[in-house]
Amino acid sequence: MNKSVFDPQSQIDNSDFKIVASLERLSECFRALLWEKAKVLGVSPIQIQILIFIHFHSGEKCKVGYLAQEFLLTKATVSEAVKLLEQKGFIERQTEKTDRRSHTLHLTEAGKGAVVQIADFANPMLASLAKIPFTEKGVLLEQLLSIVGQLQEVGIISIQRMCFACRFYQRNEMDHFCHFIDKPLKNSELRLDCAEFEARYG
Repeated sequence: MNKSVFDPQSQIDNSDFKIVASLERLSECFRALLWEKAKVLGVSPIQIQILIFIHFHSGEKCKVGYLAQEFLLTKATVSEAVKLLEQKGFIERQTEKTDRRSHTLHLTEAGKGAVVQIADFANPMLASLAKIPFTEKGVLLEQLLSIVGQLQEVGIISIQRMCFACRFYQRNEMDHFCHFIDKPLKNSELRLDCAEFEARYG
């Protein structure tokens, strides 16, 4: 049996194991906060994530297929979640003018009101970050984005709209550079979800 990152004895002399286990603890915190908001609206955690995603992203991303890729779910699972959100009156489908078979998802007024209640579900985690010096946050952000990028490269997570995967991004010896805005970027300016993102490949 391979060693597990969750074995306390294996963690003792292995920083990588402790880091992965720490990230798992943070994900548990994230899920707990998500469930608290889910109970308020009487929806599932993934339905909350769908509502928030639709609120903050453009129409071409608010389709069942794109959402399935975004949340690493099957189209059938997303379709069922969307159907229930429609029944609750939180979202509606709009047929695209150029393709009558294609639909984009939009929030109703009730859906927008729901997002006001739930979009801050992860904010309690900010208090801990407030204690970290600004320069250290920049380093932490760069390292986390690097991990996300590597997980994307090996296919564990879907395409991320982040600097490291964008065709406008360039890494110089001393800094990061964005060709879209034509300026260097500090670590703290790196983006995980950029509206101007264009994939480097494909």
